[in-house]
Amino acid sequence: MTQPFHPRDYQRAIWQFIADHERCNVWAGMGTGKSVSTLTALDALSLTADPFPALVLAPLRVASSTWPDEVRKWAHLQGLRIAAATGSESQRSHLVHSRHADIVTINYDKLPWLVDHLGPLWPFRTVVADESTRLKSFRLKQGGVRAQALGKVAHKRVRRWINLTGTPSPNGLRDLWGQQWFVDEGQRLGRSFSAFENRWFAYKRKSDIAEKDKGAVEMVVMPFAQRQIEEALADCTITIRASDYLDLPPLVENTIPVELPPTARRYYRELEKEMFTTLAGGHEVEAFNAAALTQKCLQCANGAIYTGETGSGQWQEVHDGKIEALRSVVEEAAGAPVLVAYHFKSDLARILKRFPFAVELKAERQLQAFREGKVLLGVGHPASMGHGVDGLQNHCSTVVFFGHWWSLEQRQQMIERVGPTRQVQAGHNRSVTVHDIVAQGTVDEIVMDRHRTKASVQELLMNAMKGKL
Repeated sequence: MTQPFHPRDYQRAIWQFIADHERCNVWAGMGTGKSVSTLTALDALSLTADPFPALVLAPLRVASSTWPDEVRKWAHLQGLRIAAATGSESQRSHLVHSRHADIVTINYDKLPWLVDHLGPLWPFRTVVADESTRLKSFRLKQGGVRAQALGKVAHKRVRRWINLTGTPSPNGLRDLWGQQWFVDEGQRLGRSFSAFENRWFAYKRKSDIAEKDKGAVEMVVMPFAQRQIEEALADCTITIRASDYLDLPPLVENTIPVELPPTARRYYRELEKEMFTTLAGGHEVEAFNAAALTQKCLQCANGAIYTGETGSGQWQEVHDGKIEALRSVVEEAAGAPVLVAYHFKSDLARILKRFPFAVELKAERQLQAFREGKVLLGVGHPASMGHGVDGLQNHCSTVVFFGHWWSLEQRQQMIERVGPTRQVQAGHNRSVTVHDIVAQGTVDEIVMDRHRTKASVQELLMNAMKGKL
């Protein structure tokens, strides 16, 4: 069923900026209507220019349903023909060659196939990179396979380029070069990633490393980098936040500290110091490198350590402190739905076992039940719950992070499934509470500190892009 479109001021700002800039970045927070605003801009441009056919790149769920649903949803977009090329190879081939669609959507994983399949017959005049941080790994001579494939046609065959994201620099300023290259081929941030690094970054010796690694160095951002990068991107970038236009309810972040019991604390300290420990029952756990050690420490902090390879299904519970903390949150919710983020499959299994009424939010059937308020404890992984999942805010305003991981983008996306902007969209004026269950004295605290640091860099960057409406 189509709906009339009554755009807000920030949505008008988005489509006007896209219309005025052939190649640009739109840094718009979640829930601000990036998709419908972009489609509106392309539809308007078709009256005087020729933006079609257009290609939308997006995560699988977003490419297959979110963008096509936006066209079907709004009355003023009914003249657009859109098709999702996310199926079999024959289906994809038919769609990209048929020329019966103004807009074709495809998931990032299929980019190498698309570029190779079309070759010199590449037809798309416009490319919209939704969640453009997927392109941050691009390098001229190396980097991600998907971004490399796209780089072959980005400037030779594509006239209009639109980067869409609400989290342009989730891991710091170095995330920007790959995305920006697709906008201007390195004109603003450097023709190569090496040039970018040499201009705004430097190396210094680590001061807190072990004696044997005395020669190790780490990359740091130069003091002037933030300001200069902001100035370089100002003319082709716009930042939109719903909070600048709407009276949003508060986001309350609450840390629930968990003290490891003595036995679990001993396991943790042995792992941290020796990279090895022996669990009750004789199971030996060993980390062979720093990355594996981080995984084992996070598992121990959560309460279950894998005795085989991570994800092998062989794990042993070492404490239930976080489970008990989650139980307290569920009890305090007093029947209101709670959304829980987990990281390791062992955590999911333990949560589902301890709370028989909990449901893994993976299939559409379970997601719909949560939207309707029929599920009191929904459990999901941030990597799969972040993009293209909407409606969870209908009955829920509480998020719990049972486990933690380094990706700030995944964390922010998970929160925004029921975040303040979504609450306003659903007609609710209620605060959103985020509970972080944190094992004290563990790598959990380091991850949380990293998130705060990354968020501050990203906040500064996005604030600098505001005001150019």
